[in-house]
Amino acid sequence: MQATGNRQLALIWICAICFSLIISSVSEAADTPGNKVFKAGAATSNITPPLGEAIVGGFKPFPSENVHDELHARCLVLDNGETKIAFVICDSLGITEDVYQDARKLIKEETDLPPENILMAATHTHSATRASSPTYHEFLSRRIADCVRRALENRVPAKIGWGGIDEPSEVFNRRWFTTNPEFCKNPFGGVDTVRMNPPRGNKTLVKPAGPIDPEISFISVQSLEGHPLALLANYSLHYVGGVKKGEISADYFGIFSEKIGSLIGAESDHPPFVGMLSNGTSGDINNINFSNPGKRKKPYEKMTQVANLVAQRVAEAYKNVKYHTWVPLGAASSKLTLKIRKPDATMQAYFKKVMTQPEDAPKHHRYERNYAGRVQRLLEGPDEMTVMLQVLRIGDLSIAAIPFETFCEIGLELKDKTPFEDAFTIEIANGYNGYLPTPAQHKLGGYETWMGTNRVQIDASDKITAIILDLMGKLHSGQ
Repeated sequence: MQATGNRQLALIWICAICFSLIISSVSEAADTPGNKVFKAGAATSNITPPLGEAIVGGFKPFPSENVHDELHARCLVLDNGETKIAFVICDSLGITEDVYQDARKLIKEETDLPPENILMAATHTHSATRASSPTYHEFLSRRIADCVRRALENRVPAKIGWGGIDEPSEVFNRRWFTTNPEFCKNPFGGVDTVRMNPPRGNKTLVKPAGPIDPEISFISVQSLEGHPLALLANYSLHYVGGVKKGEISADYFGIFSEKIGSLIGAESDHPPFVGMLSNGTSGDINNINFSNPGKRKKPYEKMTQVANLVAQRVAEAYKNVKYHTWVPLGAASSKLTLKIRKPDATMQAYFKKVMTQPEDAPKHHRYERNYAGRVQRLLEGPDEMTVMLQVLRIGDLSIAAIPFETFCEIGLELKDKTPFEDAFTIEIANGYNGYLPTPAQHKLGGYETWMGTNRVQIDASDKITAIILDLMGKLHSGQ
């Protein structure tokens, strides 16, 4: 009798296990329309320019003389069996639309990935060279396309998840109200209300002129067995700097990309793990705490500290990611034509007077001659520019792409108003067109709002935000 009872108990356990497996299989199948397989692939391409190319990021470019660390394009391709999308993040100050368009043309000719479904962006390292130079342009476009091709080849069945974690200690709004009008002189003969990058720890500083976004957002891709394949992070921090003059470097973006794999258990399998860090909305954000005098760091010391901390924080949040074996993917884009700002008669007369004076004559602002040239180029240039705005969808996450150095509050507004559960923005994406302040920040003045630093109409951010939210809405509703 006891043996019979044991057999019955064993049979009950077997039936329970089988039922559980059936329910699990049905659940996974329900999450995967038509039993389609979600795949992901990632790759890198070396995009280090030849020495001698001019390093840009300041007012006076200078030739590159050494490579401290190589520059890369890093690509993540996602494929759910219905739609393919991709991200390409490049170690560059900013890449103009024509370079990206040449890369898209190659991708269209050589792959089945729709070029309009690719988000391409620069990290905004200030220790890279001009992307559109005659020597570098063709090479860069080719290497971006190669990176996408390799990522497509590296696709394997995968699962995907996303998350975020706050790290406010490394982001500071760099625009400050101050009681000292000398700090707020501008190159146009006037005085602004706020100052970008004021003297640190100065007693005349009142308060920052805008917010910060402390969130580090990230997308994680693993093999079905749980091995890390790629991680794309996003942080609204302009760059860190601290590079030796004449040296090429990917800044903290590159250090993070190399560091994150070891922190989350990535192995040197084939294909190798790819870490990526994109720039969020950081047009008015940097790594300097202007409230304190601060201490001078050795070259590359500060960027390493920041990269390590950001990577550690992502690794903490990584443990709590919920993964999906299939998610809907989508891409939507729209063109927007914006008016180019032009100097009025008063400004033209002022700069004409500036340029007739000797170079060593007393100046209202040290960069007034620089801006005389910038304003003249705007006057002689086109009256309009057309920019590409884009949103990618991954499940209930949306990623916006804006081709400007975008003010932080614009990204915060998109996070607040998106119809998706989660969202972040990648700036300097699909083009490079200067700064994008809000109309309210334009009224305060400051470097980012100056004509020649900002090129487009004052209300451009309102128009861009409206279009991005419309694209998000269409993707959310399945249009």
